[in-house]
Amino acid sequence: MEKINEKNALNGGEFLIKETQASAVFIPEEFSEEQKMMAQACQDFLDMEITPKMEEIDSMKNPELVPSILKKAGDLGLLGISIPEEYGGLGMSFNTSMLIADIIGAAGSFSTTYGAHSGIGTLPVLYYGTEEQKKKYLPKLANADWAACYCLTEPDAGSDANSGKTKASLNEEGTHYLINGQKMWISNAGFADFFIVFAKIDDDKNLSAFLVEKTFGGITMNEEEKKMGIKGSSTRQVFFNDCPVPVENLLSERGNGFKIAVNILNIGRIKLGAGVLGGCRTILGYSIQYSAERKQFGQAINSFGAIQAKLAEMAVKTYACESLCYRAGQDIEDRIDALIKEGMEPNKAKLKGVEQFAIECAIAKVHGSEVLDYVTDQGVQIYGGMGYSADAPMERAFRDARISRIYEGTNEINRILMVGMLLKRAMKGEIDILGPAMEVSKELTSVPSFGSTDSSQPLSIEKETLKKLKKVFLMIGGKAAQDLGSKMEEEQEIMMNLADIMIEIYAAESTLLRTENLLFKEGEEAVKFQLAATKIYLYEAVEKIQSAGKEAIMSFTKGDEQKMLLMGLKRFTKYDNVNTKFLRREIASALISKGKYFFFHA
Repeated sequence: MEKINEKNALNGGEFLIKETQASAVFIPEEFSEEQKMMAQACQDFLDMEITPKMEEIDSMKNPELVPSILKKAGDLGLLGISIPEEYGGLGMSFNTSMLIADIIGAAGSFSTTYGAHSGIGTLPVLYYGTEEQKKKYLPKLANADWAACYCLTEPDAGSDANSGKTKASLNEEGTHYLINGQKMWISNAGFADFFIVFAKIDDDKNLSAFLVEKTFGGITMNEEEKKMGIKGSSTRQVFFNDCPVPVENLLSERGNGFKIAVNILNIGRIKLGAGVLGGCRTILGYSIQYSAERKQFGQAINSFGAIQAKLAEMAVKTYACESLCYRAGQDIEDRIDALIKEGMEPNKAKLKGVEQFAIECAIAKVHGSEVLDYVTDQGVQIYGGMGYSADAPMERAFRDARISRIYEGTNEINRILMVGMLLKRAMKGEIDILGPAMEVSKELTSVPSFGSTDSSQPLSIEKETLKKLKKVFLMIGGKAAQDLGSKMEEEQEIMMNLADIMIEIYAAESTLLRTENLLFKEGEEAVKFQLAATKIYLYEAVEKIQSAGKEAIMSFTKGDEQKMLLMGLKRFTKYDNVNTKFLRREIASALISKGKYFFFHA
């Protein structure tokens, strides 16, 4: 196979209109030995400190247990992956922080505790804090001398965070802001020493952010929330009653809170995408083991095609999720490095890099959370009656997984956001969607080409199919934008359809590029299971895109125009001659033989 071109970095969202070379994307098989050692240290920590204590953590009978585990994580450096060394952290790369989030994802309730502290509870200080604020707080957060939480959500301000009613007003002396209001669903609140609080100063339109120490006073809480899952993570309502915050503890500028929240949530979204992976692999491992041990009709249930199909599908979706998360993570890291080389201050470069790929962050969150839900659901099914029992690991995994589709912005909000962001960038001229969409429109009225694709090269048909899937998005998205104009954002069902098409294109392309990269390095025989996974995922992506595309077309077009678009959809979603049953059985056989998920593990 011929070596493909070196990196040609795209901007966020441009995957829809430009071709990406396999050598331009990062694949998890390329992690360095140092990164793998860090991942192994994290895995050892889970095996020793968390996995044996899952029930004790969930019971919350010992209020000191989770804070003590968080402290041990701090001592190992796991809380300071992204914090520069001068503030007590390790100063490691963005994709390394993704890898640690991946491994921690198998920790159940503790993964929420970890993410709330090291992510949304710490990063606002790192990215927006003054030098004095960073020196004061980051070392304490990096080693977990202090535990952090993030106070944004209110009873009437969830997805619409900027509508929060918590107020801050300057005291007569001009020395302190007095904060009054209520926050809910605050992770880590029960043992937090440090609160990042969002409130509106007086009658401001936008939120401001404040760094609040528990010892400031004026802070009370409800009892721990009783939740469906993640029972071992502290979740409380927090009340602020004339909580005095020194004026120097305003984070960034007045009215900049909503921007802080949005940018930090972008990071949280992609970290959540990676954060499901450890859980997916663990659940699949349990399922492989149980299916080998469980006997029915005189044989292990892993000999049955229905069970094999489930195991293979769990592995395929996990492989795809890995591919897209680490591709996006490295794209962010590369953009950060490029901005720093151009002279941008490092923290600003980090924010700008993530912001550039906010669309991909939303995709990672939605795709990852739904893959985790699928994998846990199938795990329960493979366990059968035992899957419903609290004596087996699937019951907890199933309950814990469900929150992933809600926090960091619901999947519905994220779907609407990703399409909205793309349209806004197109209107600003930051990405040329209109030109390619017009080209596809012309193609619909021209005589179709029936030239055959050279199928002698592995993945050549798949690459051609992917190009056509991008035309589906351009065809429907371009027509919807043209017909609906400013009312487009009111048509949430169409936005959701377009988002589903975007997600499947990005996931299928990321999977294909990873396999193509491996194919060049290792040869066809060595990656035959990855080839099978790629074909299965693309086949299913085509099916989903057909369904979402047809639903969208039928919802806003009529007559000849509708017929033309439906014909275009049919033309652009052809991917024939894929025996998914055979390919799944091949993957399942390898999973059963090896006794674990084998595509990747750090």
